[in-house]
Amino acid sequence: MGMPSVTITFQEKAKTAQTRMDRGIVGLVLRGAAPNANPVIVTTRDDIPDNLSRENREQIELALLGNEKSPRKVVAYMIPQDAENYQEALEYFELKRVNYLAVPTVSTDGASQEVKAWIKKEREEGNQVKAVLPECEADDEGVINFATAGIICGEKEYTVEQYCARIAGLIAATEAKASCTFAALPEVDMVDKLSRSEANKAVEAGKLILRHDGEKVKIVRGVNSLQTTTATKGDQFKKIKIVDIMDMIRGDITKTIEDVYIGKYPNTYDNKCLLVSAIADYLETLEREGLIEDRSVDIDAAAVKRYLVEKGEDVSVMTDDEIKKANTADKVFLAVSLKTVDVIEEVYIPITV
Repeated sequence: MGMPSVTITFQEKAKTAQTRMDRGIVGLVLRGAAPNANPVIVTTRDDIPDNLSRENREQIELALLGNEKSPRKVVAYMIPQDAENYQEALEYFELKRVNYLAVPTVSTDGASQEVKAWIKKEREEGNQVKAVLPECEADDEGVINFATAGIICGEKEYTVEQYCARIAGLIAATEAKASCTFAALPEVDMVDKLSRSEANKAVEAGKLILRHDGEKVKIVRGVNSLQTTTATKGDQFKKIKIVDIMDMIRGDITKTIEDVYIGKYPNTYDNKCLLVSAIADYLETLEREGLIEDRSVDIDAAAVKRYLVEKGEDVSVMTDDEIKKANTADKVFLAVSLKTVDVIEEVYIPITV
């Protein structure tokens, strides 16, 4: 009968992939007294408790503005006004996971370093959370370095810290097939002025910035703070959209295997092939949705060979097929490759007259 639970779970994940990416979850850490329950969880403005402070209510409303549609929900964890750090809230978000975190009361001097370090730790441990932090040069794909000041909305001016919730909500509510590049913020009347060359330099430095284009204020480009690339983490990981797709895929595959595969099936070649097939079906659905292309998944013969050599096996007389079918005790070695589909962000049109 194969592994129906694994196949069904991957099918369900694939069917909901785009919906989950279209409307992500925003986490906020706010200072002040909690109302009846902590955290405050809202999906619309009507859900915001009346006894919340004006400042905290405003932060939740900013996150809910989204990008044409709202995030799926906003989870606002309250900490005491005089709390020395954010440990209590961060421990909560270790268990109750969100897609994007913002801390409107964090400062640009040293306090954001605590959140930055937490983001790096969590992502290394498999929690694919990301954060929007003010003026934070983290050099990490999990941190969006929001770096625009002088944000004027009507008669009010916001600091870079105060507008991180708005940016987190906008990114979380951006459709899976789109990016937040050139996303407009219609409520913003003006921001600190930047020339086109200054804006380009800021983007190259891993800063997410706003700029008035003469008609409206919009995000210049949907980039995170990553600057240092490697052979396995290239320039594409500087794009918020690309990281979102990779995070979802990594999370879906890891969580499904942990929940419905590990410890539940014999480690036979047939069951390995069934797992390969289930993952392949999941990736095929994502390809049909236009999120990825050129995908493949198979048993990793090279990794199996290394494992057998370490165990003292003579692999010189074995074919690739025999290596793939070899007994690998409690270990399964798979290789997945794919290309994420980016969006149009640069158009070149030489005009000859």
